[in-house]
Amino acid sequence: MTRLRLGLLTGGAVLALQMSALGQEPGQNPGPDTAPDAAKAPFIESLPRDIAGVPGTWDLSRDGSTRRCVMTLSGESGPSGRRLSFPAGCRRALPILNGVAGWLFSDGNIRLVDKDVRPVLQFTRRADARSLLAPGATGETFSLVPLQIVAMMPPTDAVPTSPGAGSAAPDARIGTGRTEPGPARDAPAPGIYALDRYREQDVCRIELTDTAPPAPVRILDNCRDSGLSVFDPVSWRFDKGRMTLTARRGHVVTLVPTGDGRWRRDPEVGTTFVLRKVDAATP
Repeated sequence: MTRLRLGLLTGGAVLALQMSALGQEPGQNPGPDTAPDAAKAPFIESLPRDIAGVPGTWDLSRDGSTRRCVMTLSGESGPSGRRLSFPAGCRRALPILNGVAGWLFSDGNIRLVDKDVRPVLQFTRRADARSLLAPGATGETFSLVPLQIVAMMPPTDAVPTSPGAGSAAPDARIGTGRTEPGPARDAPAPGIYALDRYREQDVCRIELTDTAPPAPVRILDNCRDSGLSVFDPVSWRFDKGRMTLTARRGHVVTLVPTGDGRWRRDPEVGTTFVLRKVDAATP
């Protein structure tokens, strides 16, 4: 979900879901004709810069555990700041939510507040600029990862970049199974992948198709992971040792290989987000 940490959806997901720009690997030296930014994937802003970009769905999780909740932060004013909502089961998964009645946006960060508008969780940006972190009252930490928020929506007046304008053609940047030159031997094999989260195994399955770019991603039936469903990946690509899932609204989750057909969200924040290659016939 970064981490699909489907923040699935750094996490992210995502999944914090999740999510980082691609960079040069240690020990590699760019050639004399290679610009420093050529090795990086385009950075897609995923955290809001102002309060207008906050409304939407977020993944809240307690770090190092399976405890998580997909919540909606509304733009409407309420008796305790702005309104928010989440399923009843979130109060059992994350008891700290029993005291949360609203949210505020201050100094570029989000606060979850109680009915008297006192802070319950005060979030600040992580260095990756893709997720938020807040300390709990008893030493634990919590991650807040955007899934689908206003700040992620592409500009309505965006103009496609022409290949002749000094930038890569759209197909070179958007999800593709067979991509630009790189360590193709390490590329993920197209097929069915199970999504694992910490001790929860096979909570959702997706198919990475083997077609011409952009290569579609398909969420299979009976997916039990709300984070990935909200992230809604539609395409994938592999480049320079990393797999990138692209959501319908343009934000991304980046994964790195861990061996045995497994891919982990990078950076690894919030609840674990791992894609594991499985046989399509496996129940």
